[in-house]
Amino acid sequence: MLEVSPQMILTSLWETLYMVSISLVFGTLIGVPLGILLVVTRKGHILENRWIFAIVNPIVNILRSIPFIILLVAIIPFTRFVVGTSIGTTAAIVPLVLHIGPYMSRLVENSLLEVDDGIIEAAKAMGASPVQIIFRFLIPEAFPSLLLSITTVTIGLIGATAMVGAIGGGGLGDLAITYGYQRFSTITIVVTVVILVLIVQGIQSLGNLLERKMRRV
Repeated sequence: MLEVSPQMILTSLWETLYMVSISLVFGTLIGVPLGILLVVTRKGHILENRWIFAIVNPIVNILRSIPFIILLVAIIPFTRFVVGTSIGTTAAIVPLVLHIGPYMSRLVENSLLEVDDGIIEAAKAMGASPVQIIFRFLIPEAFPSLLLSITTVTIGLIGATAMVGAIGGGGLGDLAITYGYQRFSTITIVVTVVILVLIVQGIQSLGNLLERKMRRV
């Protein structure tokens, strides 16, 4: 017998979508500039700066190397400082942003590095400034790939929100742990897993569709 009501499932679904959307916005604000910085400051690029690259690159690597479940616990004091509490849905957003920002920066970096060097050289030949090259040539050319990167990040966030249930972060993960695992309700776990799978499939399909449309433009 299902031990949770439809209202509880809807509330948990809303909490998951809330965490994913807010974390994605702030993660993008961190990850995209970092990704651009990692590309344009590397050797031979338009804003080559070995000191900036030497600082940013290892910081991103270190943050990406920390398992999310450990990050959740390690930054509890920082989370409490930022939002006033270390428990709950809003508190879970802080570690989610710190987890997904560096991850997104690497995906953005890979997408931008796929842009043909000839396009950049042509932009330079036309007298474009570094800022113009970034926003009028580099990003537009990489945009379809960036869409897939954002899709991947969003799906990764959904998986991470399931983990925050382990510390009472709310969402479908919390529902599965509290009512499924701890109360031995297999059907609760199955229902939450099915919902998560449907969400992931929908986001991936939408991302693929948008990417195909952008490549045809």
